[in-house]
Amino acid sequence: MLPLKNILDLPKSLLAYLTALFLLLCLPTKAQQVFSGNVYPLTDFRQPLDIVPPALAGSFGELRANHFHSGIDFRTNQRIGYPVYATADGYISRLRVQNSGFGLALYIVHPNGFTSVYGHLSRFSPKIAQQVKAIQYKNKSYEIDEFPNADLLPVRKGEIIAYSGNTGSSGGPHLHFELRDSKTEATINPQLLGIEIPDNIPPVIYSMYVYRLNGKPFNEFTPKQYFQVVGANGKYDLNKVTTIHLSGEVGFGIITTDKHNGLSGLNGVYSIQLELDGALVYTSALERFSFENSKAINSHIDYPAFLNLKKSIQKSFVDPGNPLQIYSNLVNNGRITFNDGKLHEIKYIVTDSKGNKSTLQFKVLADPKAVINTPASPEGIQFPYNKTNEYNSDEVKIILPKGTLYNDLNFIYKKLPKPTSNAFSAIHQVQNSQTPLHTGFEIWIKADSSLSKYQNKALIVNTNRSSQGGYFENGYVKATPRSFGSFFIAIDTVAPSIVPVNIAPGKNMSELSKMSFRISDNLSGIKSFNGYIDGKWILMEFDTKTASLWHTFDERTTPGKHSFELLVEDMKGNTKRYAIEFTR
Repeated sequence: MLPLKNILDLPKSLLAYLTALFLLLCLPTKAQQVFSGNVYPLTDFRQPLDIVPPALAGSFGELRANHFHSGIDFRTNQRIGYPVYATADGYISRLRVQNSGFGLALYIVHPNGFTSVYGHLSRFSPKIAQQVKAIQYKNKSYEIDEFPNADLLPVRKGEIIAYSGNTGSSGGPHLHFELRDSKTEATINPQLLGIEIPDNIPPVIYSMYVYRLNGKPFNEFTPKQYFQVVGANGKYDLNKVTTIHLSGEVGFGIITTDKHNGLSGLNGVYSIQLELDGALVYTSALERFSFENSKAINSHIDYPAFLNLKKSIQKSFVDPGNPLQIYSNLVNNGRITFNDGKLHEIKYIVTDSKGNKSTLQFKVLADPKAVINTPASPEGIQFPYNKTNEYNSDEVKIILPKGTLYNDLNFIYKKLPKPTSNAFSAIHQVQNSQTPLHTGFEIWIKADSSLSKYQNKALIVNTNRSSQGGYFENGYVKATPRSFGSFFIAIDTVAPSIVPVNIAPGKNMSELSKMSFRISDNLSGIKSFNGYIDGKWILMEFDTKTASLWHTFDERTTPGKHSFELLVEDMKGNTKRYAIEFTR
């Protein structure tokens, strides 16, 4: 080894090269997962917040209702207003403002082929906010989704672009952060691209389930057995059970979560592997996924158990219509047949995004006496998962496009009596809510003759009176529900509600920074809201969580007397007007 003096005497270019090589060799390796065949940059991106240490309220791919979590949620100490930094050089490629969803959000395209996304922001930096407000006034809309030219809003790594918040469908103050493939729009686990989260805690395994598949499609009638799991620190076993007796075709499933160091909730795991006698038969790894496939979480989990028991059991077998690309090492789609009379070793390996592992091991004896038959299901019509399926009668038409189902379906339909005098059809029970769907299905319900004068107000609702939307055409009301259930035709003739919070006729508003309202609709939902001061459109901002609507006064409202008008319209064209005069 060269003495320190000799090393310092090396040419600067060589010294710089050796320094860079040393730093590269010292980079942490756990950020790059062995389950990925892709190589990602580990030093291009910085943290989007300067909160140290970073802590997550939600991990990538975490199990959520009807979707996988598409990014990571950084905790912000239950406060809003922390500076949000551009994680790398690039340009603002998308400006988005939504009533729900991400609320205020920014997208930055980076030269390395990735796009960073920042959601639930409280406000934008001044130069970005100016552009957003100009677009809102140009479009006369609070909600916008604009794609600026690359040269309009360039940003540098470490530049403040916004401030953390709680807008949109956020359940509390935090920063939602994503990294996406700029070409495919697939979202990628940010921890694979060098976004470091301190974590030396292995996942926790709570319970294991055995599904008696018996060569049939998985559904709510599939018998399952629960096994309690005990253990800690990465080592788990079945409680008071060493050997399970099984016969025929079965599948396995587990409940598992992960925590990281510091302030951590129960987050999702990165990968689940299942071994049979030392050989992999199933791997799921949440490296990346496409948004159009995110709803397939309802195929990935035991959906009936989620609805009925509020438990997220991750199945270790794959339904034939599941389009997710998170699976590998599949043998017979994870379905295992025990019919050889032998003793087998089963092992689960659960890993988080930092490479911390937990294992669950047990034995299975293939025992021909250990049979649990699948209960007979009601008589129905067989709908193949890989075809378009239709059901037709005199009063209803139901169309399930190809790609709607995850499994072959024993389809059940029933006609039930009209629910109330406010209904304009019978109730049509379509299957049941325990069968998950990947996309919506079409339903056409024939309307009673009494609907004739309300045709433009007609929509389809379920028996919880939740609107499914819809429109009247050729004697039918047509809609596209996202899940099975029981449906009938109703009408919406009631205008939305407007409740003023801090404004009244003739009030002097000079000491207030904004005027506020609460708005709501009884059935079809709010379609639009528009405010006008002295006949000119003004920006009204809306928060769906609290149904709050407000306008922040600016230079457009000069001192003096003014007229104000607010128009709120629902999805069926019912309009509410609120008009007063006030002073500033």
